[in-house]
Amino acid sequence: MTAARDALRWKLEGLSEYDARRPLTSTGSNALGVIKHVASVELGYLGDVFGRPSGVPLPWLAPDAEPNADMWVPPQESRESVLRLLDAAEATTDGTLAALDLDAPGEVPWWRPERRRVTLHQIAVHMIAESHRHAGHVDVLRELVDGQAGYRPDNDNLAPGDAAWWADYVARVQAGADQCR
Repeated sequence: MTAARDALRWKLEGLSEYDARRPLTSTGSNALGVIKHVASVELGYLGDVFGRPSGVPLPWLAPDAEPNADMWVPPQESRESVLRLLDAAEATTDGTLAALDLDAPGEVPWWRPERRRVTLHQIAVHMIAESHRHAGHVDVLRELVDGQAGYRPDNDNLAPGDAAWWADYVARVQAGADQCR
């Protein structure tokens, strides 16, 4: 989860407040909102599920909150508050992983009754997958904003190529797609 959190933080670097918050998909996906969601979910799964609540208020997850309130950041919420939320999630996760064995039992009240009983191992794997999935979303969102792509600053995990190579590659992909019309 640490690698995914680091990638999420990096994806915000250099983005204006507008670009960090603006919806870039038909479902409203936006970089800062996805990060808020990841942090909120991590606090629940690796805190509350194992009887280790963080104490961090999450009003956007309250029963009376509007749907998807955890997936966007209103103007009165700062980028810094979302990053502090991500820090709190990291601290909660680290504390839970240090305090409990991987076979420690937990209960996920928002899952179907037959699936609610879990172990820390199951939830850790679930959150690793969830965090990286959403880091991929933010990677695409960042690429849509300014063309910046890649996994980490020191390892973009992309094919080598300069701007001309990428333009040719995209043209070849488009030409292939056009043939399937």
